[in-house]
Amino acid sequence: MNLVEELTWRGMIHDIMPGTEEQLQKEMTTAYVGIDPTADSLHIGHLVSVMMLKHLQLAGHKPIALVGGATGMIGDPSGKSAERNLLDEPTLRHNEACLRQQLAKFLDFESDAANAAELVNNYDWMKDFSFLEFIRDIGKHITVNYMMAKDSVKKRLGEEAKMGLSFTEFTYQLVQGTDFLHLYREKNCKLQMGGSDQWGNITTGTELIRRKEGGEAFALTCPLITKADGGKFGKTESGNVWLDPKLTTAYKFYQFWLNVSDADAGKYIKIFTLLDKAEVAVLVAEQEAAPHLRPLQKRLAKEVTCMVHGEEEYDKAVEASQILFGKATTESLSRLDKETFLAVFDGVPSFEVDRGKLAAGVPILELLATETGAFPSKGDLRRTIKGNGLSLNKAKLTDQEYLVTGADLINDSYILIQKGKKNYYIIEVV
Repeated sequence: MNLVEELTWRGMIHDIMPGTEEQLQKEMTTAYVGIDPTADSLHIGHLVSVMMLKHLQLAGHKPIALVGGATGMIGDPSGKSAERNLLDEPTLRHNEACLRQQLAKFLDFESDAANAAELVNNYDWMKDFSFLEFIRDIGKHITVNYMMAKDSVKKRLGEEAKMGLSFTEFTYQLVQGTDFLHLYREKNCKLQMGGSDQWGNITTGTELIRRKEGGEAFALTCPLITKADGGKFGKTESGNVWLDPKLTTAYKFYQFWLNVSDADAGKYIKIFTLLDKAEVAVLVAEQEAAPHLRPLQKRLAKEVTCMVHGEEEYDKAVEASQILFGKATTESLSRLDKETFLAVFDGVPSFEVDRGKLAAGVPILELLATETGAFPSKGDLRRTIKGNGLSLNKAKLTDQEYLVTGADLINDSYILIQKGKKNYYIIEVV
């Protein structure tokens, strides 16, 4: 596979240094991507560069994921206005282990193949680097003029500047360049990849390798992913969409991809899945013929959710989606874990009831019209039941004298009430 051709049709190349394609065609090439370790999970903003590493490995080249334990401590001026917090080493090591576990879903770390993936942490070679060594061995090779010419620096010093640029952040490109130099020396790494905002930092590394080693190294960046409406990719009202299900449930993760716009789905399916040109063309044609069926979004959501969470969690997410928007049963409701249940019914009006009241059973009229106020009056509730318009945990309720007990609880905590087709209420027993 020609990696550059593959990434080009997928819309994953923004800038590429001359000679990069020839290098990749010539021999198995080692390439790396840097990942910020300030959290113990990746979020979907990281996925573009992770997919670049995946395509690299599939094309027969060797991927290195570099956890920026050292660089993550100081902050990068590229598009950011604030410096990062210092991480202590135990936190850093914990985050590194968690990130490796997630990356293993995309990259092959375990095989004995020559192009097996590796995970490295720049803290390991930076922690013993003294300031005097740094300015002697690195600083003298790159001029201030060269560093000032970088767009990331110019933006922070120009009209956009409010807080200026600290010396720490100014030297960031030298620190990142040192990583590239180290990997070039120790791992024969000749290519660095990343987002387009990293171009300046990456090319500083290639320049450092040229000046220090007389060697040739290369750079390749992908576009920063945006949404068609101009909003920030990967951000929701509740924040980042994480790969860790404890931070973003598999259901919410699935829903994020399912709900992207048609324009974004056509772009994302090429970037975030491994579907080939022919498969993507078929899906695009299906979408144009019947956009209301959303074949692009459904396939995108399936591919990415299965890759990150596995097929079983994908199936659960699809079933959970049917509860609000399709046919569902008491049995399917009871299969939801607590986190998914709350995610599905996020924003639904809820009421609390004391657990002791359910011990002997509470009449349905008492529970919904008196204890909770889900219905304005018992008369209104009677009419709803008589008209076959009330469901308890997705089962139609026709008995006006029904006693609600602990046996009706989902996850030993919740009761789902539905009035008509669209009005839901949750009763939480505390």
